Amino acid sequence: MAKGEGAESGSAAGLLPTGILPAAERPAQVKKEPKKKQQLSICNKLCYAVGGAPYQVTGCALGFFLQIYLLDVAQVDPFSASIILFVGRAWDAFTDPLVGFCISKSSWTRLGRLMPWIIFSTPLAIIAYFLIWFVPDFPQGQALWYLLFYCLFETLVTCFHVPYSALTMFISTEQSERDSATAYRMTVEVLGTVLGTAIQGQIVGQADTPCLQDPADSALATEGANRTQSTTSLRETQNAYLLAAGVIASIYVICAVILTLGVREQREPYETQQTEPISFFRGLRLVMGHGPYVKLIAGFLFTSLAFMLVEGNFALFCTYTLGFRNEFQNLLLAIMLSATFTIPIWQWFLTRFGKKTAVNIGISSAVPFLILVAFMESNLIVTYVVAVAAGISVAAAFLLPWSMLPDVIDDFHLKQPQSHGTEPIFFSFYVFFTKFASGVSLGISTLSLDFAGYQTRGCSQPARVKFTLKMLVTIAPIVLILLGLLLFKLYPIDEEKRRQNKKALQALREEASSSGCSDTDSTELASIL
Repeated sequence: MAKGEGAESGSAAGLLPTGILPAAERPAQVKKEPKKKQQLSICNKLCYAVGGAPYQVTGCALGFFLQIYLLDVAQVDPFSASIILFVGRAWDAFTDPLVGFCISKSSWTRLGRLMPWIIFSTPLAIIAYFLIWFVPDFPQGQALWYLLFYCLFETLVTCFHVPYSALTMFISTEQSERDSATAYRMTVEVLGTVLGTAIQGQIVGQADTPCLQDPADSALATEGANRTQSTTSLRETQNAYLLAAGVIASIYVICAVILTLGVREQREPYETQQTEPISFFRGLRLVMGHGPYVKLIAGFLFTSLAFMLVEGNFALFCTYTLGFRNEFQNLLLAIMLSATFTIPIWQWFLTRFGKKTAVNIGISSAVPFLILVAFMESNLIVTYVVAVAAGISVAAAFLLPWSMLPDVIDDFHLKQPQSHGTEPIFFSFYVFFTKFASGVSLGISTLSLDFAGYQTRGCSQPARVKFTLKMLVTIAPIVLILLGLLLFKLYPIDEEKRRQNKKALQALREEASSSGCSDTDSTELASIL
């Protein structure tokens, strides 16, 4: 396994805070000299970052393609598709705090407290993911099939992603190291979305999804179309989705293995002196009563909703409103590649000018491009330019929430120093609110298409459907972004406050390390790590 390269690297005991080593192994001047910063190697950061790819690869494929797959490939009616999307996302949101609760009750093992969840959920998750993209032979039960395996997969991927997100607080005690590791993670996660977009889009794009020139024709005409070339083309499209699912499932497994072998959890020095962790419900009350956390999740709730609306409806928007049926997968790829190359720039920007400034500039930069899409005519070149420019805002939306959340947790630890073990609650409820709201938005958007008269497998759509898609991809996200930016004005942790918290936490850790622990506790902790 990879090790951090700090002052004591070179042995397993080097992973332990010096203050809790047995007396025989404790450096002679540990109480006289300040403890050097705990640094993570590039290998540490890369192995940690790779663990973020599975969630993004699968989430991107589902976010961009599941709606159009259900409507045009599996041929689920729009109302049932809206139920699947809403219930699936709502269930996914509900499982986040549930998994967070279970993790908070988990005991530390030789692998850590979080790693066992990641290891044991992976094989079941890839099976469920593959079955989401399989079209069963019983048409009457298709909606139940997709709802069941969508909910099952979201539960299992939550068992992976919630502990992985909380792992941010256990790879290092240094804010700068966590911020750097988060930047690595966000870069890899955006690369994961590129992979998800490229694999799903390019493989599925090679198949010619059949459409009906006039879906309002008689049932006889529809039946005749299904019996001829349409049937063959539809089967090829279904096989293409299965092939893409198999490739993405393989990437999921590889990334999980790298994360497991390359990352090691570490406990806070002051946490090891506590006898029992705080109860989940008391921790939940304290977390939800922490003002900076509430303001942060409220702001990102609206901005995340904006980007999720664009994500969920982008394929249909490109296909029917802009008329780029065979180009939407390439447009998605342009957005994600642009976001990938912009992540390091945003990391430099937030380091130089602060995270609140980066939020205001990064998120608001999407508004002009959304306005341009709302009013421009269908032009492929202009659309590609807008896609590349929009990737800049997507990069900010990826990086900033996960970079700011550890600052909130540090602030909480200063105000509640005895309340350890709350990290999974912070991360799980942040994801809960965004996922639940996104489920509502996707359900409402699909229902809106149904009310507008969406025609399943239609080569074109009525004017009302095209207008509805334009509103869902442009006007609604603009309103949500503006609301989110207003809420960020209330967020209290600026760069000065962050520096003060860093100094106070460092003093707390040095005090805990210098006070030491009993020999029994030190031996037990050494055996665990």
